Amino acid sequence: MKMEAVESGLNRKMAEASAVAPNAELLDWPKKDNRRFLHVVYRVGDLDRTIEFYTECFGMKLLRKRDVPEEKYSNAFLGFGPETSNFVVELTYNYGVSSYDIGTGFGHFAISTQDVSKMVETVRAKGGNVTREPGPVKGGNSVIAFVKDPDGYAFELIQRGPTPEPLCQVMLRTGDLDRAIKFYEKALGMRLLRRIERPEYKYTIGMMGYAEEYETIVLELTYNYGVTEYTKGNAYAQIAIGTDDVYKSGEVVKIVNQELGGKITREAGPLPGLGTKIVSFLDPDGWKTVLVDNKDFLKELE
Repeated sequence: MKMEAVESGLNRKMAEASAVAPNAELLDWPKKDNRRFLHVVYRVGDLDRTIEFYTECFGMKLLRKRDVPEEKYSNAFLGFGPETSNFVVELTYNYGVSSYDIGTGFGHFAISTQDVSKMVETVRAKGGNVTREPGPVKGGNSVIAFVKDPDGYAFELIQRGPTPEPLCQVMLRTGDLDRAIKFYEKALGMRLLRRIERPEYKYTIGMMGYAEEYETIVLELTYNYGVTEYTKGNAYAQIAIGTDDVYKSGEVVKIVNQELGGKITREAGPLPGLGTKIVSFLDPDGWKTVLVDNKDFLKELE
């Protein structure tokens, strides 16, 4: 009996060891993968009004527009450069819906510009809502301003030199910053680029991304002291990120979900009628990310 117990224990340990090795290799995949922020999706109440505001006030370009009457919605993609290389916004208009609840969890988008004051005046002239006048940040030298678009989405305007990616931030609030940082590092292969502690204002920020903050888009995760939950509303939808293998990426997310929370909302596979392979999931705070096959995404653009 003793010998059988020893053999059973050895077999169990060997099985555990063999399971750990593939997992360790799989968890290394996001750092080796060819990942890039593709677009951020959110809903607006008047597509043409928002397109006009973004092009005239922010200087974005309308890249493409599509209408899907059988599903009763329209899309518009806008940005500062082509979708093959730049991060863009994907606006969704659902027929007959004129307004949405942004909720308390979504923070803002950010645009870098060489002249914040000039952009603010353009926004004001076009009837936009200026919620913070241009000026240095508290305790720093960076000049910023805040404005709102016609649907109430906040945009931080940041004064910087020329950059290949003017659409530079998406800010989301989290109830546990350390957990969120671990999730985006392990599930999505992002790096913590900068951590900003502001105890005097009772918040902490983690800047997450795939390249240096001033070169590309970053995900700004904000933790407000003592606040663990936020309302999501129905306005902000998701961020899309490119991957070379949605199936392998989906398996990584499942492992990280078990450790840190969140869940798969759509199993890896092709979208009906389109063929583009995706996998979608929620992070521990309930924010949605969609991983899109890189080759399929380029075919879509063709």
